[in-house]
Amino acid sequence: MGFYQDEIVPILINLTMRRRDLAAYRSRVVPSADGRVLEIGIGSGLNLPFYSRNVKGLIGLEPSPKLLSIVRRNLGSDTPSPELIEGSAEAIPLDTHSIDTVVTTWTLCSIPDAALSVREMRRVLRSTGRLLFIEHGRAAEPNVCWWQDRLTPAWKRIGGGCHLNRPIQKLIEDGGFQFDRLETGYMRGPKPLTFMYERSARPR
Repeated sequence: MGFYQDEIVPILINLTMRRRDLAAYRSRVVPSADGRVLEIGIGSGLNLPFYSRNVKGLIGLEPSPKLLSIVRRNLGSDTPSPELIEGSAEAIPLDTHSIDTVVTTWTLCSIPDAALSVREMRRVLRSTGRLLFIEHGRAAEPNVCWWQDRLTPAWKRIGGGCHLNRPIQKLIEDGGFQFDRLETGYMRGPKPLTFMYERSARPR
């Protein structure tokens, strides 16, 4: 993929995702995870402090070896120690119906085939399981969508494949889920970059 994508982008992701205002989202969603948990795109492990004692086993899936090395380096005694797997969400290397909770935070924007990845999340979840998500994507306002569509080609080249305009609600529904709860709205920052989707869904 090249030096920039393999070495520089993971460092930028780690720095960007440490923003203090993102912790409020994590604290609302991640603690609800329970049972055997799969985190899609574990990144540098910034969700780890937010998991509760209800988690019986945690698997972190991540395509970037650089980010996985950061997770390993930063693991502490006060955070859960996940089983780390280098791999893609488009082909999750786990058995069907083997997971109680899937967690995805700011990840669907950058997976090349996001629709396939959501179907894979549906496959590995038990029928009683839940998908917990925090994602940014296509806004509700047409004028903001106009900017998202025009900025995305350049943005994904510099942002590790990040798409500003993915329709997160439709992706999740089309992947075989129904929402328990869905909240949307802008966080602080430029509107084309900050339309958020959060909370939970169940297999349909």
